[in-house]
Formats: sequence, C-alpha cells, structure tokens
Amino acid sequence: MLRRLLIQDFVLVDRLELDFRTGFGALTGETGAGKSILLDALSLLLGERADGGMVRAGRERADLAAEFEPEAGAPVFAWLREQDFNIEDGLVLLRRVVDAGGRSRAYICGMPATATQLRELGDFLADIHGQHAHQALLRADAQRLLLDGHAGLLPAAREVAAAWRDWQAARRAREEAEKGMEALQQEREMLAHQVGELEKLAFEPAAWEETNAEQGRLANASNLIEGAGAALDAISDGEVPLAGEVERIAARLGELSGFDAALGEIAELVSEAAIRLDEAGHALRRYADRVDLDPARLAEVDARIDAVVSTARRYRVPPEGLPALLETSAARLASLAELADPAALLARESAAREAFMNRAGQLSAARRESAVRLAAGVTEAMQELAMAGGRFEIALQPEPEGSANGLERIEFLVAANPAQPLRPLGKVASGGELSRIGLAIQVITSESQSVPTLIFDEVDSGIGGRVAEIVGRRLRELGQGRQVLCVTHLPQVAAQADWQWRVAKDSSSGETRSELIELDEAGRIEEIARMLGGVNITETTRSHAAELLGLA
Repeated sequence: MLRRLLIQDFVLVDRLELDFRTGFGALTGETGAGKSILLDALSLLLGERADGGMVRAGRERADLAAEFEPEAGAPVFAWLREQDFNIEDGLVLLRRVVDAGGRSRAYICGMPATATQLRELGDFLADIHGQHAHQALLRADAQRLLLDGHAGLLPAAREVAAAWRDWQAARRAREEAEKGMEALQQEREMLAHQVGELEKLAFEPAAWEETNAEQGRLANASNLIEGAGAALDAISDGEVPLAGEVERIAARLGELSGFDAALGEIAELVSEAAIRLDEAGHALRRYADRVDLDPARLAEVDARIDAVVSTARRYRVPPEGLPALLETSAARLASLAELADPAALLARESAAREAFMNRAGQLSAARRESAVRLAAGVTEAMQELAMAGGRFEIALQPEPEGSANGLERIEFLVAANPAQPLRPLGKVASGGELSRIGLAIQVITSESQSVPTLIFDEVDSGIGGRVAEIVGRRLRELGQGRQVLCVTHLPQVAAQADWQWRVAKDSSSGETRSELIELDEAGRIEEIARMLGGVNITETTRSHAAELLGLA
C-alpha cells in the first residue's frame, strides 16, 4: 500500500508531506482547489510523461517522492530483484525530479531509473482510474485491453500478436518470392559465381603478407646478390679485407696498452669489432649461397598477387576484405536457396499460420469464459446503480482470418433497461448512463486485481442521490481488502470513507497554493455539510451531514 507521499514545488503545492492509511479514503474540496494535483503527482511517480508546466511558478524544479509497502512475497519484489534495484526494510521508494525545462530524472529505491521502469513498477503498486476513463471505454482497443487485463490474458495476447507477425512475415516472403522469382534466380546465379570464384581464390590474410614479402625478394634478387657480394668482398674476400685490417689494428693497440693502460679498453672494443666483421662475413657468404635468381617462381608469385588484386578491385573491396565478402555472399546465397524453393516457403507459412491459430484459439476460449463472468458482474452492479433490468454483455465478433489481436473483435454491448435491445456501448448510453456503467466496470475489474492501491479520480461524475450512496458503499467494500483513494465531489461518497482529507486553496501570502487538511469527525461534518449546502451552511445541513456519516 501507499504509505507516504512528499510533494514539493509541484503546480500549486509549495510543500506537502502525507501519511496514508489503509481502507477507503476520500479527498474533497471546492472546484479548482487542486484535488487532482495529488493524483497527478502519483501518476508522475508511476511513469507518466513529465512537463515543465508541472513545476510551481518561480521555482527551478518539482521534487516528488512516494513510499510503498507491499505485502511480504508480493510479485513486485521479484521484479525489483530482476532489475537489480536494492530493497530495504520491505519498502519501495520512488522519486521523480522535474525541472522547469521539462527534463526529468527518476529513481527507484535510490537508484537511477527510466520512465518505462516506473510504469512497469507502477503496474504492481497502484491502479489509477482517471476522470475520462468512461469515455475511453468507447474505444474498441480499450474494451479488448480491459477484458484481457481482467482475465490475466495480457501475456497470452502478446504471444498471439507475435505469432501473427511471424505468420505475416512468412506470407510476405512467399509472395515476394513468387513475384520476383526471375530476379531471385539471376541473383542466385551471380552469387554462386562470386562464391565459387572467392572459394577458388582461397585468400588468407597471413599468406597474403608472406606472398608480398616473397615477391619483394624475388623481384630484387639481382640487386640483393650484387650488394651481398660487394659487402663480402669488402669484409672478407677482397685484396685488403676489412676484417683482417681491424684485427691488426686491435693487435697493435694491445701491444701499446703495455705502455699506457688507457689503450687496453679501446683495444678490446676494436677486437670485438673484428669478431663482428668476421661473423658478418660468414653470414653474407651463407646468404649469397641461398639467394638465387628464380624467374619462374617470381612469375608464379606475380600471378597470385595479380589474381588477388584484380578480384578485390572487381568487387570493390580491399584484398583484406575478401574473406568477409565470401562470408556474406555465401549467407545470402543460402537464404536465396530457401526463397527460391516455393514448397519450403509454403511450408514455413503454413507452420506459422498453424502456430498463430493454435495460440489465438486458446486465447479465444479464455476470453469467452472471462467475458461471461465479467458481463454477469457488471450486469449485477448495474441493478444497484439505478439501471434496474439493464444488461451488459461482451460480444466476441469472429474474424476468421484473425489479426494481431486474435480471432475476434471485442465489443461491449449494453441495454440500459429491459425494453431496450443490446447495442454497442457508445450508441445507447447517455452521459449519466455511461458514467454508471463505466463505474460498474471499473469496480468489478478492480475487485479481481491484485494491485494493493486503487485510486479513483472523480469517476463518480454524472451520478448523485441514492446511486452515489451505493457507489460509496462499493468503494468502502473495496477498501476492506485494499487501499482505496477517491477524489470526489459527492457527499454521499465521501461519507462512506474511513478517512477524509480536504484540499483548500490559500492566497494569504500573495502566492496561491494548495493545502491539504486531514479532517477529524467535526471537520468531516463541516466539509460534508459544505458539499451538501454550498455557500450557506445551516445547522440543518450539518445535521444532515452528521446523519450521512452516522449511516456510513
């Protein structure tokens, strides 16, 4: 249930901190005092879209927070764990900050969150029935969603929609293949040639580097042989070999170091140089023996390089991109092989259609069962709401080929009195009748929901008198099993509440702000008297108000 709500700099609210109770609570006040601000704040905390106009005039930001305490083991805790949100003391903490520019930040249990996560979490915590919920019931999609939600069929409906999309995709693939069979065949032939050529080329990046290096050596073999020979002559094989000269210099310096020790270190350095020159001579001799002119091998390597480069140029990729091109071309060729097979495409489409029909058939059966129960409950409620003899039914109009919504259209039918035939809800219900029928539907569907907090925002508009008293009683009954909060302008409804708050507008400080006052017994009598009598409240009005509360 909702335990605490903090509102700061939101619309007309300066700062408001509220502690909620269990049972049925009524929120009343004069028109324009800001009764719906409380519910607007809760809606924002539960994921509704933020707007800079929500920030109190002259302030930089609005700051909202709510504390919910679900029952132990409630499904919301599993959702929080899946989303990696911290849970402390069994409380769920929500916060939303909106700046004057319309940007907002959301937090769940102190951790940053998205508006989508707030909406998903809100489905576990509270259900808000807004002022225009009755009008929404006139839409076919709203009627379908209400039935599926009441029966717990929303996951099944999503699976049916996914199966429908799979079927339609398979159907489009078959139709496109039939229309473009010639073009597909041409593409297949082109890709088959391309894949064959690339596979025959057998390009490998590592081998490509080695081939280029080998080509460099073979193409410059004569220069390499000549250069290596000249170096060998200078070092070892010439008339005055450099290695021998360095050895003699080292020996001479060694002799002189006997007269001056400082030359000893230099002699060692020159001696090491002589050794290095000797080693270089041996290495050059081995290299010269190995290097040879091989025109045939050079031609072979040049041909390989030309084949790779020309193939890459033809397909407009660098040589290193040839393996990726082969992979994508082979994958496309495999997919075209399936598309070019009418029997395979037809089998795939048939399997997808069968899967849709199976899921949709199961959904239809569950909808029919739930529709009977929901219609009976609403019909019973209509009798109490001054519509004696009225009937409510839910028709499942068949759609043999189906749609993303299943194998039927959902349509709410109503007869406001025994003399009327059943007709679509929007065609027979007057404004008052629509309000009562809508309220009956909301109350019945709310009874079957597991959401711990139910909020009604002036859904009792268009009714009064005995009907209003009945509505109040139904809300009070709902409050026995969960937390119910109702914004109302009807004294008969407010009198049934377990607790009551009054919203008032204060302009004494030069700023207009909304204030919320928790009413004791005397305060409730005064407020309900105001709701009954308007401007001039008499003792008779107060007596009537006290009577209403006593009856409640």
